[in-house]
Amino acid sequence: MEQSKGRRVILFPLPFQSPTNSMLELADVLHPKGFSITIIYTRFNSLNPSTLNPNFTHHSIPVDLSETEVTMKDANVILSCLNARCVEPFKECLARLLSDDFNSEHPVACLISDTYFHFTRSLAESFKLPRIMLETVCATTLVV
Repeated sequence: MEQSKGRRVILFPLPFQSPTNSMLELADVLHPKGFSITIIYTRFNSLNPSTLNPNFTHHSIPVDLSETEVTMKDANVILSCLNARCVEPFKECLARLLSDDFNSEHPVACLISDTYFHFTRSLAESFKLPRIMLETVCATTLVV
């Protein structure tokens, strides 16, 4: 029986501990099922290179927040800034990955992004790439 080619999943977590950990746990579940894993993350609050899984492909996009924005402690402001600043760098990174995908033995199956990255919907649609939203609930989302 011919073995089917593996598919690649692109993950894009919010740059905070709980959402990132949830996305990495999902990657750990998908990888043994035959999926190649590509993780895109921002330089803001980025992953420690020594903790990165060598079985996954990692791409960093140049998105940072100012000291003022980070110290505001207003999650809505931070999320709004991230959504505004990530669009172009993420689009360029995704375009590169999809163009590299043309001759790849691991074609991209879908994009899995955090629910709070609103802009990924229109970008995924523009690339005709299926998108799955991962809802990661942490204590900060419950603060009223």
